[in-house]
Amino acid sequence: MNSDDLTMTVEAAAKALHISRNLAYEAARDGRLPCIRIGRRLLVSRRALEKLLADPKPLNLTPAGK
Repeated sequence: MNSDDLTMTVEAAAKALHISRNLAYEAARDGRLPCIRIGRRLLVSRRALEKLLADPKPLNLTPAGK
């Protein structure tokens, strides 16, 4: 992934957040991870991810139902 890209895949966002791919997709589906859907692809805005990481509030990225 190029650092100049405006978006990244959910898999790349999962790596940046140090969470599993499945948890990243779950968070994307329920709105905890802001995404853009283009056709069948889910993309994460680099700016939105950076803002999410800079927020001092802890991220609630635990699996749903746990």
